Amino acid sequence: MCRLSYLATNSWDRLAAQKTMAGAVEVDRALAAGGKACCAQEVKGPGYASPLEAMKGPREALIYVTCVYNGTNEKGKPDYLATVDVDPNSPTFSQVIHRLPAPYVGDELHHSGWNACSSCHGDQSVDRRYLILPSLISGRIYAVDTATDPMAPALHKIVEPEDIVRETGLAYPHTSHCLASGDLLVSCLGDKDGNAAGNGFLLLDSDFNIKGRWEKPGHSPLFGYDYWYQPRHNTMISTSWGAPAAFSKGFNLEHVTNGLYGRHLHVYSWSDGELKQTLDLGDTGLLPLEIRFLHDPLKDTGFVGCALTSNMVRFFKTKDGSWSHEVAISVEPLKVKNWILPDMPGLITDFLISLDDRFLYFVNWLHGDIRQYNIEDPLKPVLTGQVWVGGSIQKGSDVVYIADDGSEAQFDVPEIKGNRLRGGPQMIQLSLDGKRLYVTNSLFSVWDKQFYPEVVQKGSHMLQIDVDTDEGGLKLNPNFFVDFGREPDGPSLAHEMRYPGGDCTSDIWI
Repeated sequence: MCRLSYLATNSWDRLAAQKTMAGAVEVDRALAAGGKACCAQEVKGPGYASPLEAMKGPREALIYVTCVYNGTNEKGKPDYLATVDVDPNSPTFSQVIHRLPAPYVGDELHHSGWNACSSCHGDQSVDRRYLILPSLISGRIYAVDTATDPMAPALHKIVEPEDIVRETGLAYPHTSHCLASGDLLVSCLGDKDGNAAGNGFLLLDSDFNIKGRWEKPGHSPLFGYDYWYQPRHNTMISTSWGAPAAFSKGFNLEHVTNGLYGRHLHVYSWSDGELKQTLDLGDTGLLPLEIRFLHDPLKDTGFVGCALTSNMVRFFKTKDGSWSHEVAISVEPLKVKNWILPDMPGLITDFLISLDDRFLYFVNWLHGDIRQYNIEDPLKPVLTGQVWVGGSIQKGSDVVYIADDGSEAQFDVPEIKGNRLRGGPQMIQLSLDGKRLYVTNSLFSVWDKQFYPEVVQKGSHMLQIDVDTDEGGLKLNPNFFVDFGREPDGPSLAHEMRYPGGDCTSDIWI
């Protein structure tokens, strides 16, 4: 249940009162479908009243990182959640200070979310207490208590994959977002056999009990992956990676040709889970992965990163109420030697938008750079910063790119604290004030082994990028380096990052 204060002249306040008493998902959906929020400042719950208020929040001191042993050389060891100290005044700055191992082996911890976020800011009874850890391969979902001791999170509950499959038919859980009702919504990428046609959305209650599927029966698209909702426009949009039976075995270009990977966005009615529209991104939008609306809940536009074609695609609402799309940013493939193909895509695997909707950041996992774009005019993104932090074409690699004049070249990548940067930038997380960007370099253990075997052998790492939020610009922090190659149980693969107080990739305002 979640209390939201609305203008007294607006009929939505009656729905809010009903929802507080009943806690029904149906009421939550109706409330989220429209209305103007007017959260009373004296009433506080998890998160912040607005994205701009979130930017005034305290500086991050801890960050939680999902770390993977599944698929690595460290056989028989469970994945774990690492707590990293990011307080520059701390004696353990840029060190792992706690590790919470999963009770099982073979999970592949991947993305994460919160039991409550800023969509519940008005509800004093709700705490951002539990970090939700879906396991992409095993199908388990862990709820981790981060409130009792933020430095040393503890396991709270496990949602077993057998129960999920039995009650919903879903498997391969990926993205978790909290809802204003207190419920949790988790995208699932297929059925237990890895068929993409079995994907859909798992609904859990606030105690992590299975409630069923969120979408209407028969309204599941062929592929699933990430999603984002914008209740003021009564819309949720999801993306499409590929069939788990395909991507879980490594990347094979023939699987794209054979239709085992996606290129669509799926537009749902947020109030009732009805699939309203499917956008075919075509050959310019292959493998659309992460998706973000602008944070301002009034805005009806956002972006999606299309990995294989390395395009940032902008989606937007049209005058007739339908949704459309256009390519906003293109990363040209590089002609290369000594690689598996003659042309190397950038491979945009993650991106985010600053809380004030001024800047967009994305990574090119294969090329090795991180980019910053000013998107104050979303129709005309402007490149304002770029930094090289790894990649397949850095100096010392066997791979070279061929310039337009036919010469061969490689990119300069600095060492940090005497460490050569392995792999390429993958997951990113931005500080609330937008001034620090954290970066890890593991994508998915099977794909890591295929494209960056050194990362699997020696472990991944975490970096910090200093951000110029006035004029634009990115600069590596030379004093921050977390080496997951030196973990007590052997080299591990670090993936997604979350702050205890929330962040720009998990908080949604309604």
